[in-house]
Amino acid sequence: MEDKRILFVSSEVVPYLAENEVSLLSYDVPKMVNDQGGQIRIFMPRYGNINERRHQLHEVIRLSGMNLVVNDVDMPLIIKVASIPKERIQVYFIDNDEYFKRKATFTDEEGVLYPDNDERAIFFAKGVVETVKKLNWVPDIIHVHGWMAALLPVYMKHYYKNEALFADTKIVTSVYGQSFEGSLDAELINKIAFDGVPKDQLALLENPNFENIIKTSILHSDGVIIASENLSSSLTKFIETCDKPFLPFTPKDKLVEVYTNFYKNTVK
Repeated sequence: MEDKRILFVSSEVVPYLAENEVSLLSYDVPKMVNDQGGQIRIFMPRYGNINERRHQLHEVIRLSGMNLVVNDVDMPLIIKVASIPKERIQVYFIDNDEYFKRKATFTDEEGVLYPDNDERAIFFAKGVVETVKKLNWVPDIIHVHGWMAALLPVYMKHYYKNEALFADTKIVTSVYGQSFEGSLDAELINKIAFDGVPKDQLALLENPNFENIIKTSILHSDGVIIASENLSSSLTKFIETCDKPFLPFTPKDKLVEVYTNFYKNTVK
């Protein structure tokens, strides 16, 4: 993997958030690549329930300061960074007071989805790409984990399609069973279309529930990994019939060999 540069973009990563399927693999897979001599970057949102003092987050002034437009509104982008202890792995955090200051990840204390989760996902996708452009770091592969990161493939294939920096970059999406009830804002499709993405590429987002968001991400990816053993039959069938290279579920003890081969051979 020494010749690979992989950008990991995730909704959740341990040790910054609680352990679950997404957060654990979003740590294990980058560590695996890092241990093999690959170059990695990890990006995640800076939710308000991440303890900045304990994890020693600090703002990167040279990367912060730009505004991102979300649904015709300018939103300031703040970039913070921290290192995972003992691993020499840096994690970049996409931050904005309006979207990420609240003390939870996706839902309020009653378990209700935040009404602006759609805009948070748009902001996160744009924030990652704009920051990578500032770093002038060219990833061979962008590997997406979790539904909050699922709009990034859409933006890469349309909004950023003419960026020379990413001309040869491939996108892999890991699909998890970890979902949410209900749907995001029904205006999501129009908010993405505002950025010049053709609506016919977003048809599934007429109903922006979990499965349709993930399916849209899959359609805009170059390879797919089934990351949950108990993925829904509808998502499994969609992956198997979508004409994309895909990797079936892999137990943790086979992760290194199987993922390495997928990176090297399937997504060239």
